[in-house]
Parts: sequence; C-alpha cells; structure tokens
Amino acid sequence: MAEQLEDGILSGAYPEGSQVPSITEYASTYKINPATALKGINLLVNAGLLYKKRGIGMFVVEGAREDLRRQRSERFYHDYVEKLVHEAKGLGLTLEQLLDLVRRGFYDVN
Repeated sequence: MAEQLEDGILSGAYPEGSQVPSITEYASTYKINPATALKGINLLVNAGLLYKKRGIGMFVVEGAREDLRRQRSERFYHDYVEKLVHEAKGLGLTLEQLLDLVRRGFYDVN
C-alpha cells in the first residue's frame, strides 16, 4: 500500500499538498485490516512524505515527489546498477559495450 501511494505521488495522482485517501478508505478499497493500512501510511509519515492534519486527514508534503525520485534512484542504483556492472565486468565487457547494451534495452523495451 505504501508503494502504491508513492507511485501516486510520483505520477502526480497525489500532488504535493493534496490529501490522500483515509485509512478507512484504503482498508475498504483493498479489503485489508485498518491496522495494516495504518502501518503503510505511517511508513510514509516516518519517511517524511506525508503529514497529518489532526481531524482532517493525511497530506502529501511539499517536496515529496523529488524526495521519492531521489530515494528510488538510489535504490535503483543499489538493486540493479551495481549488479549489472558486476555481471558485465564478470563477462569482460567494456564500459562502451555495456552502454551499448543499455542503450539497446532502453529503446527496445516498452
């Protein structure tokens, strides 16, 4: 659920300053326990992406979209790029060959 909210912030579905659905709405929509929905929301509050207006609801923090891009880019680097480079070096590929493969994939993959 937290990742879906993050995706919504990144895509602009939940612009900065806008209210996100309530815990009750999430629990009802996704047929999950409200405590589970609360945990997902709290992950984003703790990450500094959402804030609570008492009695009103949860809202997207200004700058959340850029923070998310930065966080996900760093995660992408650690989860994919490091492994890609390690494998390429193991295969004896040069940087130019690796870049050619990445370029090919960038244009070939939808």
